Amino acid sequence: MVCLHGFMDTWRTWELVLPALERRHDVLAPTLAGHAGGPAFDEAAGQAGVVDAVERAMDNAGFETAHVVGNSLGGFVGLQLAARGRARSVVALAPCGGWVAGGDFYPAIARRQAEMHRGLQGAAPTAEALVSTVGGRRSATQTTTVAFEHIPPELLAHQIRGVAACDALRMIDCGLRDGYDLDAELVTCPVRIIWGMSDRLLPVPVSAVRYRSEWLPSADWVELDDVGHAPQLDVPVEAAALILEFTLP
Repeated sequence: MVCLHGFMDTWRTWELVLPALERRHDVLAPTLAGHAGGPAFDEAAGQAGVVDAVERAMDNAGFETAHVVGNSLGGFVGLQLAARGRARSVVALAPCGGWVAGGDFYPAIARRQAEMHRGLQGAAPTAEALVSTVGGRRSATQTTTVAFEHIPPELLAHQIRGVAACDALRMIDCGLRDGYDLDAELVTCPVRIIWGMSDRLLPVPVSAVRYRSEWLPSADWVELDDVGHAPQLDVPVEAAALILEFTLP
């Protein structure tokens, strides 16, 4: 199994579900290109270069194909891997890219993400102090989860530093330039899409239009009430169960 994190996150977003997943699968959780601890982002290659880097990580791990699980950007990358024939199945948690192309929706999200990146660059040196209070932990998780009390403060501090270290602005510029597209006819493996109905970053239905109507209308679709953008952090027990029931024979 390959687990792919979202934009400005790191592989550690999967920590709360990894014990359950690792009991059933050999798990590879790489850090995406352009993110803290991952390969450099190749602006000329753009989004294809991010997928290329995951393929290299799979090759190095001896994974010709794998069950792929991805959140947000990681969900979109997972579907790109499926289009390249590298996925046995895909579980995509709030995958990005499904909005209507050419509108104002993605530019608005891009501006919000750029502002978040700049703000957390300033906050990163005092990340531990920020998450030492309940209010600070709520502030750190308000765009990703509804529930947050169970998330370890140390993990939240790590994620703040991860956002600050991401090559975010160049990646945002690339997304605005190239847009998001999927050769959906090449995705022949089973696909499950999981979306939190309280997702504040990529709310449905506007964020999922192309997945629903154009790209993957036959995908298995799971909607989670009172769950935000990152179910693996918000409701890890339920998220792990939804992943495993779809990826086990």
